[in-house]
Amino acid sequence: MDIRPIALIDCNNFYVSCERLFDPRLRSIPVVVLSNNDGCAISRSAEAKALGVKMGEPAHHFRDKTKAHGIRVFSSNYSLYGDISRRVSSTIAEFSPLSEIYSIDETFVDLSGFGGRMLDHAAEMRATVLRSVGIPTCVGIGPSKTMAKLANHLAKQNPMFGGICDLMDATMADYCMRRTDVSEVWGVGRQTTARLRDVGIATVAQLRDMPLPLARNVGTVVLERIVSELRGVRCIDIQDVEPRRKGMAVTRSAGTPMTSLDDLQQALSSHATRAAQKLRNHGLVASHVTTFFHTNPHNGSRQNSVSRTARLSPPSNSTFALVQAVLRAAERGWSGDPSGNGFAYLKAGVVLDDLIPEEAAPADLFAFEQDTGKKLSAAMDAVNDRFGKKAVVLGSEGFMRSFETRADMRSPRYTTRMADLPVVSAR
Repeated sequence: MDIRPIALIDCNNFYVSCERLFDPRLRSIPVVVLSNNDGCAISRSAEAKALGVKMGEPAHHFRDKTKAHGIRVFSSNYSLYGDISRRVSSTIAEFSPLSEIYSIDETFVDLSGFGGRMLDHAAEMRATVLRSVGIPTCVGIGPSKTMAKLANHLAKQNPMFGGICDLMDATMADYCMRRTDVSEVWGVGRQTTARLRDVGIATVAQLRDMPLPLARNVGTVVLERIVSELRGVRCIDIQDVEPRRKGMAVTRSAGTPMTSLDDLQQALSSHATRAAQKLRNHGLVASHVTTFFHTNPHNGSRQNSVSRTARLSPPSNSTFALVQAVLRAAERGWSGDPSGNGFAYLKAGVVLDDLIPEEAAPADLFAFEQDTGKKLSAAMDAVNDRFGKKAVVLGSEGFMRSFETRADMRSPRYTTRMADLPVVSAR
C-alpha cells in the first residue's frame, strides 16, 4: 500500500485574511466578503461565523446583524486575492519538490522523505507563509488527497490540533473518522449524503468500511474511489504539471440589467476580450465559442434564456475573432426591437470549447487576416500590461460600461494598481 504522506495547506478564511492583511483594524472584529454584485457571503471571519452569518447567505438577510454588531462588509477584490494567492503558492513551493495548486487558497504538498521531521516541516511551512505573506493557514496530512482534505477540515475545526492534523497514524485517523459526519468528506455532496444515510452510513468511519460494490451502487465509481482513499489507497495523485484545459469560460452578472442589444453586446465584447486573453496566456486556441445570456430567474419578471454556439475556423485566440463571433451570436439570439425586447438580462457569458495548443492548430491557406488579428491582439496585451488593465479596449465594449459588476464596498487593489499602493507617513 502506498503510504507516502500528502499535505493540504489551506488559507484560513482567505478573502477575509487578505482584507485584514492591509487593514489591521479589521482584526478581531466580524468581517464578511460578498460575491459578485455584492450578493452573498462567500468568506466570513470566525467572529462573523459566531454571529450566525452562513456561507452563501444573501447580504440583505444579515443586514440587521451588520448594524447591530458592526460587521464590516466588503465587495470581492479578486485582483488582490489572486496576487496574494500567487505569493502563498510561491512560498509553499519552497517546501517540497512536488506540489499542486488545487484552488485559490488550497495547495497539495508531497511530504515524502521527511520521516520524523514531517510535522516540524509542516509547522515551518505554516510559519513561513504567515511570516512572509501574512496569511494564516492550517495543514492536514494523510495517505491520500481525500484523507488530507479531511485532516485539514479537522485542523480548522478543533483547536487541539494546533493548526496541523496528522491522519497518517491509523489510531488517530480511526478516532477522528468515527466522530466526523460523512457530509464532511471531500466529494460527498448533499444528494450523496442523503443516499448514504438511507443505507445507514452516517460517519466517515462507516463510509470507509462500506463494501466497495455497495459504494459504487450508491454513488458510482466516484464514491468507490472515495472509499478507497479513506482506506489509504491513493486513487488521485498530485499533479505537478497543470493538465491542459479542455474548456474555458468568462461569465458575469451585470451591475445593471441589460435591456437593449447595445448593452448586451458591450458586455459580451468585454467577456470575449477577457476570454481571448486567457487563451493566449495558456498558449491555446478555441474551436467553438458559445454565447449565452439570461434573465433573473428569482425576481418574478419575464423569463428568457438564450444560448448560441459557433465554430471558429480556423481555431483562434484572437480578440477580434472572438468578439465578432459573440456579436453575431447576440444579434441572432436577440428577438424583437433592437432597442429593447421587454426582457432585462441579468447575466451573460462566453464559453470556449475544444481547446488545442496554438502550435497544433491547423494552418490556414488564407492566413493574412488571422495573422493581423494575432499581431493586434498582442499589441493590445502589451499596452494593457504596461499601462494597466483596460487601458486599450475595443470600441464595441462602449464607454459607460453599465454592465460592470457592482462592487460598492471594494477595498483598494493594494498590490496590483499603482494608485492604490498603501502610503506610509512618518512623523
